Amino acid sequence: MSIFQKSRTWFFPWLIALALFSSRTYADETGRKIAVGIIGVDTPHATEFTKIFNDPTATGPLADCTVVATYLGGTPDVPRSVELLAEHGKLIREMGVEVVDSIDELLEKVDAVLLESLDGRPHLEEAKKVITAGKPLFVDKPLAGSLADCIEIFQLAEEAGVPCFSSSSLRFSEGVAELRNGKNPQVGKVIGCAAYGPNKPLLPQHMPDLFYYGIHGAETLFAIMGSGCEMVHRIKVGNTDLVVGVWEDGRLGTFRSHGGFGATVYGAKGVALGGKWTGYDPLVVEIARFFQTGQPPVSHEETLEIYTFLEAADESRQYGGAPVSMESVMEKARKKVEEKTD
Repeated sequence: MSIFQKSRTWFFPWLIALALFSSRTYADETGRKIAVGIIGVDTPHATEFTKIFNDPTATGPLADCTVVATYLGGTPDVPRSVELLAEHGKLIREMGVEVVDSIDELLEKVDAVLLESLDGRPHLEEAKKVITAGKPLFVDKPLAGSLADCIEIFQLAEEAGVPCFSSSSLRFSEGVAELRNGKNPQVGKVIGCAAYGPNKPLLPQHMPDLFYYGIHGAETLFAIMGSGCEMVHRIKVGNTDLVVGVWEDGRLGTFRSHGGFGATVYGAKGVALGGKWTGYDPLVVEIARFFQTGQPPVSHEETLEIYTFLEAADESRQYGGAPVSMESVMEKARKKVEEKTD
């Protein structure tokens, strides 16, 4: 049993609160229109997601969600943030979305929030305001600037009974769920996976370098393999990274930094390719459904395991590729959270 499975007791009070939230807020309001707000437009995701949400021809869950307001945000000491803020701030205005002066003002106008800020470091403080206001929250990648901050965001959401989730769009790419469930007749039960994706460490190195873009390949890996990783080691040669995870049942899963997205999946019946990026639409549909139901499509437990994997990979890099225990990384992060709250 992994440390993540052992900690499931964290989730029971939150699940009860979540069920109550969901039943009293959305379940009996068929067709209810949900006003969505965005924090941070210093990323193309802000405008791309808005195009999908606000498409007048949208059907299904998307038809009941509309982006109505945004707080531009941005991180002044990150050149990429400043550049994208100017570009996408202009675009979001042209799309007819109201721009407000503060997160507090945004929260007065919306029912649910997309936290899109490029830099993961401010996410904890930004998320705190949304959670305090009781608004369902989707946090775009990276969830936060450290594993400790990731843990704190989810703990705060659970304690407040506020629905919250984070995910890369790669998790919802065509065929990924089928591979994970072992229903792909070509593959059968998954016994290993080699995922790949680019690593673009465009932000200052105040957080693990795989958090920003390596999350996509790692999300693909865990979406297919499931949870249960116990040990990680990372080999870095030039611009190429290879991160190897050892699962508790003896399976091996790897992430390799490489252009494009995808995975080679090894199964009991055969081998198949999967994990190609199929656009933002599948993720945005899941977000819309989440805003309607209050039910996250990805558990906090699995998301924290992914970020533990990425932080362990960073630690392994610092140790020259030595194996690092997932449990040790998680315990250090939890201790940091406990020290802050004591």
